Amino acid sequence: MISVFLYFSRRAMEKFEEEVKELIQTRGPAEAAAKIKAYLDEKKNVPVNIGITGESGAGKSTFVNAFRGLDDGDKGAAPTGVVETTSVVTSYPHPQHPNVVFWDLPGIGTTKFPADKYLKLVGFEKFDFFIIISATRFRENDTKLAEEIQKMEKKFYFVRSKIDDDIRNEKRGQKSAFNEEQTLNKIRENCIQGVKSQQVFLVSSVELHLYDFRLLEETLRRELPAHKRHALLLAVPNISLGIISKKKEALQSQIKWHATMAAGMAAVPIPGLSLVVDVAVLVSVVGGYQVTFGLDSSSLENLADRAGVPLNDLKAVITSPLAGNEISRDLIIKLLTSSVGDAALTAVEAFFIGIPILGIPAAITATNRALNAFLTMIAEDAQRVFKKALGLNTPV
Repeated sequence: MISVFLYFSRRAMEKFEEEVKELIQTRGPAEAAAKIKAYLDEKKNVPVNIGITGESGAGKSTFVNAFRGLDDGDKGAAPTGVVETTSVVTSYPHPQHPNVVFWDLPGIGTTKFPADKYLKLVGFEKFDFFIIISATRFRENDTKLAEEIQKMEKKFYFVRSKIDDDIRNEKRGQKSAFNEEQTLNKIRENCIQGVKSQQVFLVSSVELHLYDFRLLEETLRRELPAHKRHALLLAVPNISLGIISKKKEALQSQIKWHATMAAGMAAVPIPGLSLVVDVAVLVSVVGGYQVTFGLDSSSLENLADRAGVPLNDLKAVITSPLAGNEISRDLIIKLLTSSVGDAALTAVEAFFIGIPILGIPAAITATNRALNAFLTMIAEDAQRVFKKALGLNTPV
């Protein structure tokens, strides 16, 4: 059963805010912090289950790996090969966001998984949507599968994979007559005719930032139920500056709740500051920022390998101590002492005006400022690293 927390309309959120204010006044900040924690935990753990299917050899496993920020052969990657390597339904949780799970499904039309029994055999009920992948033209089995998925009132999306191979081959064959846009249009039209669908996404799992992956991501998020969009957004690789900005905006919307929670949960004074907050909450929140933007050590190493850029070159463009380093209590306290100061009235200050509890509004306001500053630092570093990985020289 899905909690009512997950279906907050604007009016419901306003009511939630009023309840938090009332809890602070009547039962204390710890009660308010517990309510906020329940809301944030549930939002963080919303499950998204994605079924990846198609004929054998279509590149399903490589797509699963690329979406999770992994190369074929990396630890935890789905196995790939020139023959069908998926013989059972296999789950691959996102390494940083395990609530988002990619299910590598056996190829449709094999002996063990005939088209007419496919959905029942793979357990279609658990999937939020299906991605049907082909490396050539979509075939009869793909169309049949789409029809069955539609009957089950599930969403499906056609993805034409290995587009980078097609472009390379066409360029080699046509030489000076090669036109990339015409080639892409030809492939797209060929696929659309094959499945009688209005949309087919052209994707390279090797270079996700090219072709239609961004459009695919936007479509998936738009058509997911509202309470699952946030989870998918945070799990998407940084394939554009726009994705980085959207992630920042999504995380920014939660800062006032994190700030309130940090000020209300077993808070202790911070040396050198007239501020009482739970630093462990801040360490967890900022650590989440780092992982979401792919700036933890393991993600940076994976990016360097995939992009063919030396790790030190990526680190050279980082300006914040919050990227590429362990997010520790000492680091957060050090940054708090340098980032918390006077500022103009913020939304969180306006929210807590009139709550007469000594120290709580001030702690929330200061923590809100600090988290906004930390998030901005990390997001800007993510932009710099993204551009360095792609060899772009434009300013952030």
